[in-house]
Amino acid sequence: MAEVLVYVDHASGAVRKPTLELLTLARRIGEPVAVALGSGAENTAAALAEHGAVKVLTADAPEFAEYLVVPKVDALQAAYEAVSPAAVLVPSSAEGKEIAARLAVRIGSGIITDAVDLQAGDEGPVATQSAFAASFTTKSRVTTGTPVITVKPNSAPVEPAPAASAVETLAVTFSDQATGTKVTSRTPQESTGRPELTEAAIVVSGGRGVGGAEHFGVIEALADALGAAVGASRAAVDAGWYPHSHQVGQTGKSVSPQLYIASGISGAIQHRAGMQTSKTIVAINKDAEAPIFDLVDYGVVGDLFDVVPQLTEEVKTRKG
Repeated sequence: MAEVLVYVDHASGAVRKPTLELLTLARRIGEPVAVALGSGAENTAAALAEHGAVKVLTADAPEFAEYLVVPKVDALQAAYEAVSPAAVLVPSSAEGKEIAARLAVRIGSGIITDAVDLQAGDEGPVATQSAFAASFTTKSRVTTGTPVITVKPNSAPVEPAPAASAVETLAVTFSDQATGTKVTSRTPQESTGRPELTEAAIVVSGGRGVGGAEHFGVIEALADALGAAVGASRAAVDAGWYPHSHQVGQTGKSVSPQLYIASGISGAIQHRAGMQTSKTIVAINKDAEAPIFDLVDYGVVGDLFDVVPQLTEEVKTRKG
């Protein structure tokens, strides 16, 4: 069976959920070979093997931390040349898409971004995408070179499939471009204790109807009861009520959780573009004619300040 390269997103050896989802998809089209780079890369092997990686290629060098994405592209290209895979899968983060695009240019291959599903096909992997703000679902395949495909988080289940995984050190020669952009400083993101927005299985978002930054505690309380991430519409972010890093929409982050709860959000196309692929969508809005209700699985017409606290209390009661 052909091998499939999977780029590993990890934090000091802790493998992030989108990578485990990629391993599930990779097994549909071949044998996953994981590529883990940077500090703690060798510590990813156990988790990757537990989820089906037949081989783990690791590399660590100061360049991965001190410079932007080019050193990682160099390493992924080295892995590509060593393995000759049937496809290369990368998590669909901002960094992941840049790495994938640069790799595709280097190896002369087509690229598919933001796939939400992946299946084997007679002429290569077939990717499913949601296009034009999720108004259409398309199936695409790469016709030139080795397919390079980025996949949105929460697009596949995490399915353990233990494999006898070999760990090998990847030899990487860095290009002249690798040191072109140096990282001069880092500021750790302040932890809220909530899951990362694009990776969360549940997202609770607030919009213009929240009425102000001081009222977002209602949204946060429901999110905490559900173990969810907090999102915000562009209107709420532009008004300064919530940080831009939490914006869901065409000019913010795209999310695809199992459950998306929109509170006080009208449902403009800009917002819908970032959450329309969510598996189950619930909207709470006092305007029965709000466009968001055209999209939802469940809708509640009512004042969010009446509905959301009741929902929060009910969740807490049922959790015991």
